[in-house]
Amino acid sequence: MKKFLLSSIIILIGITFIGRLSYLQIFRFSPDQVLDDPAIKAIYDYPERGYIYDRNGKLLVGNDPAYDVMVIPREVKALDTLEFCRLLNMDKNSFTKRLKKARVYSPRLPSVIVHQLSKQDYARLQEKMRRFTGFYIQKRSLRYYDTSAGANVFGYISEVNDRDLAKNPYYVQGELTGRTGVEKVYEDTLRGTKGVQYIQKDRFNRDIGKYKDGILDVQPKQGKQISLTIDKDLQEYGEKLMHGKWGGVVAIEPSSGEILTLISGPTYDPSLLVGRKRSANYSKLHYDSISKPTFDRSISFEKSPGSPFKAINALIALQEGVITPSTSFKCYNGFYIGRNKKGCHCGGGTRNLNIGIYESCNAYFVGAYKRVFEKFSSNTEAMDTWEKHVRSFGLGSYLGSDLYTGRPGSVPSTKLYNRWYGEGNRRWSAITTYSNAIGQGEVNVTPIQLANMTAAIANRGYFYTPHILKKVEGKDITNPAFLEKKYTSIDKKHFEPVIQGMANVYTKGTAKWIQIPDITIAGKTGTVENFTVIDSVKTQLTDNSVFVAFAPVENPKIAIAVYIQNGYYGARYAGHIASLLIEKYLKGEITRKDLEKRMLERTLESEYAKPYSGEEFKINEYDWSKHAIKPKPSVPASK
Repeated sequence: MKKFLLSSIIILIGITFIGRLSYLQIFRFSPDQVLDDPAIKAIYDYPERGYIYDRNGKLLVGNDPAYDVMVIPREVKALDTLEFCRLLNMDKNSFTKRLKKARVYSPRLPSVIVHQLSKQDYARLQEKMRRFTGFYIQKRSLRYYDTSAGANVFGYISEVNDRDLAKNPYYVQGELTGRTGVEKVYEDTLRGTKGVQYIQKDRFNRDIGKYKDGILDVQPKQGKQISLTIDKDLQEYGEKLMHGKWGGVVAIEPSSGEILTLISGPTYDPSLLVGRKRSANYSKLHYDSISKPTFDRSISFEKSPGSPFKAINALIALQEGVITPSTSFKCYNGFYIGRNKKGCHCGGGTRNLNIGIYESCNAYFVGAYKRVFEKFSSNTEAMDTWEKHVRSFGLGSYLGSDLYTGRPGSVPSTKLYNRWYGEGNRRWSAITTYSNAIGQGEVNVTPIQLANMTAAIANRGYFYTPHILKKVEGKDITNPAFLEKKYTSIDKKHFEPVIQGMANVYTKGTAKWIQIPDITIAGKTGTVENFTVIDSVKTQLTDNSVFVAFAPVENPKIAIAVYIQNGYYGARYAGHIASLLIEKYLKGEITRKDLEKRMLERTLESEYAKPYSGEEFKINEYDWSKHAIKPKPSVPASK
């Protein structure tokens, strides 16, 4: 009996040990546990990032081969540091710091010592690597750009930092990740899945083959290909037109919300942020505090909208029933706020809605704005109603797009004016806030918001969330947020008279000089007062040039907003650039070669140098007198 009991105990203990080992090996096994074994090392195989194409299948971003010098700190043996540094073209201090950082990160996991060797450096170094135990060369890919445009759209990639490693266990030191733009937003889609091979070592630390015949190895998977909504040709053409000009240009397809072009000026060649000079180039771009080429003005530049905002005020007044298309207001070559006369450029006379829009009459829209307030029993109720209508066009919000960054702009509210002037119905009124009527008040917008507002008007009352992703691996996106119509608070019937006025802007109004043959366009010019602070003094600079438009009027295929800093009046720079981009997109070619030549050659660098010492700029020496565009006399800032 005792013998049987002893045998049973021994068998039970054996079964327990076997069961526990099986559980640990089969059910609780993790590849990370393998790396705890000093006789096993991991070699990662990094996949190519997904290619990026435009809406028509044209390549935008691809890959080029590159090579990183890797180190596994615990395997490093005594080496000729000076020779190694000479081969890597780096100084000894940098090498020592990087090796120390690699040890701190992990003595057993590989880290990058030198990024992105050229093919020539790789060929020269490869045959000598056997002399440096613990170091090896890892092949990976770098971004290749098939265009010099779109830097603000694509963004860039760089090595993960400590915050990235702490936040996401997928990454290991030395990997690359998207930092801005599409590369950042769609990082999970583009990066693919890295592979890994586990190598067994013998007691002499020599590789003897794959661990467990490679059963734990993982093959890399290339990142998915994506197609953007951007039109490559339009983007490149727009950036050429914006050379030497600061501002933003955004074009949207009204029927889908797809962004056709997203231009920020000044910009830079995206290839500058690739390779071993990426860090130095980025520092130069980022710390250029004057022109700010890394600042995306198309989605982050917040300024007053100027006269394009008059279209919104017209729609609000129509919706609230305080005007009809035939309602008229008297313009005295301006209008009065108390006893103070404010200027207008339309020439004066009796103005109805149509004339008010195409002549951009300040007096008309101030009158309509006042009537909205007069309808309600309190200024609070009036402002709340007005604000609700304005916000329904996507103003004052980020729009919910798939862009990496951006600014929300601002729409004034009762709360704002109560804070400024104090609470109470008599503290502030339509007279106090009249600048909102002509787009010069507390409303601030970004170019993409202006383009989206224009798309909503083109659609007669609704818009789609602007977005930049069109397809993934050839399949159309199905994000419900981008497929849902977002309706404004304005009834469809009120849009036609406003659109007719915007169409007349081209035929007989403030943009009648820049018509496009065979294309019907509805647009609105804008000239926005522009101030800066110089030596603690508020100083007025040359006005900003603004223009919004959509075409064709009957079946809109493009809605565009152009905002040019220091660009004079709306039709001078913004209007001409908008018309060229519309013609390029709808016709595929430009018929007005003289206009194209002027817009390509002229810059505003002399304007941008005015607030500064002039040393930061090399002023363009092109003779502007050859193609001078003479402005109308005494153009007020709300045109």
